[in-house]
Amino acid sequence: MEFSERLKKNEDFRTVYRKGRSCANRLFVMYVLENNSGGNRIGISVSKKVGNSVVRHHVTRLVREGYRLQEKRFNSGLDIVVVARSNAASASFREVESALLHLGRLHRILKDPGKAGSD
Repeated sequence: MEFSERLKKNEDFRTVYRKGRSCANRLFVMYVLENNSGGNRIGISVSKKVGNSVVRHHVTRLVREGYRLQEKRFNSGLDIVVVARSNAASASFREVESALLHLGRLHRILKDPGKAGSD
């Protein structure tokens, strides 16, 4: 990811869960909190309810790649936590990417919300 770092510490995840805003769709729940820095930090959480380790890792890679390709559309200075729901296990890459952009529009954290759906 060119502009973003990863959230890794449990304490950082808990802060975003506790103080951030959440929106959800069929595949994901996204928590967003301003971090007062120049870049974004993204954390991805996929529980055992989604599937075995192979499936969970696959979903994680899809989310990371979907975000990486669209990260220029997201505003800067945010901590973002994406929590996968069980439907994400059978989702295609395009569905994952579309779901991330949908949540970005719901949170109003996209720079160009008018063009976000036109790819």
